Amino acid sequence: MVWGLAWGGMWGLGGGSIMSSLIIQPRSRLFHGHFWAYATDIKARQGEPQPGDVVTLKDVRGKPIGSAIYNPKSQISARLFSYRRQDLDADFFLRRIQRALKLRVESGVDARLARVVWSESDGLPGVIVDRYGDHLVLQTLTLAMDLRIDLIIEALKEVYSPLSIVERNEAPVRKAEGMELRKGAVFGEVPAPFEVKAGGMVFQVDVMEGQKTGLYLDQLDSYAEVAKLAKGRRVLDCFTNQGGFAQACALAGATSVRAVDVSATAIEAARKNGIAAGVDQIDWVVENAFDFLKQSEMRGDRYDLIVLDPPSFTKTKGSLKDAMRGYKEIHLRAMKMLEAGGMVVTFSCSHHVSTGDFHQVIVDAAVDARKVLRQVATYGQRPDHPIIATLPETEYLRGYAFEVQASW
Repeated sequence: MVWGLAWGGMWGLGGGSIMSSLIIQPRSRLFHGHFWAYATDIKARQGEPQPGDVVTLKDVRGKPIGSAIYNPKSQISARLFSYRRQDLDADFFLRRIQRALKLRVESGVDARLARVVWSESDGLPGVIVDRYGDHLVLQTLTLAMDLRIDLIIEALKEVYSPLSIVERNEAPVRKAEGMELRKGAVFGEVPAPFEVKAGGMVFQVDVMEGQKTGLYLDQLDSYAEVAKLAKGRRVLDCFTNQGGFAQACALAGATSVRAVDVSATAIEAARKNGIAAGVDQIDWVVENAFDFLKQSEMRGDRYDLIVLDPPSFTKTKGSLKDAMRGYKEIHLRAMKMLEAGGMVVTFSCSHHVSTGDFHQVIVDAAVDARKVLRQVATYGQRPDHPIIATLPETEYLRGYAFEVQASW
């Protein structure tokens, strides 16, 4: 019972009120270390569990598996959060949030600019908290956690003593859980947009209107790593969003940088970021990256380093084929604009696209482009987005750097 010890003790040592139970089918992934139970995994219900309740999970022999949050309205009916009997009380949230902070500090991440709670990876399914200095941004994406948001807020106040906590609970997934969409300050006042700095880079943070929770934090380490490849190179950054890769490459000594994004708002924010960081020579382009790549290839444009960091091309398995066609197209066009010695740096941020599938689509594009690639680096999500080995959904960001070899 390794996981039982890791999650706070053996079954039966905890307190809490009498819980309803779900009997889990033997074939469930729960018996292989996963944390989710779908409706088809539930063989029977004991008691009258209500949406948002904490329930006990049991195998067909009646042996306890652990404690879970329950919502029959969701596709994921139950989410395991402890291998012991555990209720969601104030002490529980305080301990989990303190432990999450400890993990970030020990991993070497700047905990003042980090995702400090990340859902199942921190034992708080559906809870996401991003920290920008003295300001926190909170999401509660599961009903059980949303019903206990006041306890979460109090724990965050005790651990971080923030000036403000803003909830960004407008994610569509809340509708699947039977919850309303909302956003606004839940503690303190909403701060005006402000700057944060990371490794010489500068970013504008708008916790109320910025994408997701105001800034993508999972790529902060990758910006610096990719920038090591940029000195003396002509760089193209596609899907630039707030201009992280473009800014980092310009700071690292790229001879020229062009950055493309379909969002005029994102490009304006990226431009401000670059100027604040002291790099105002970047060519910012508002255009659909697919169209830009197509037109650039047709013109015969050439670059020495092309970064492809698109948003998730698929949110479901059903659209995976379309996503793979999209990945194939952007890689093929990018590779055709690279000479020998040129580099393509590429990322996928969808857990539905496996490492193998993503690697294969790059290989297929290279074959069609008649390019030979040498892999020079791999990238992943920042340590503040921890990965649980038995929960593949927690690993979503993967990336590679490839160098185009001389013609064979």
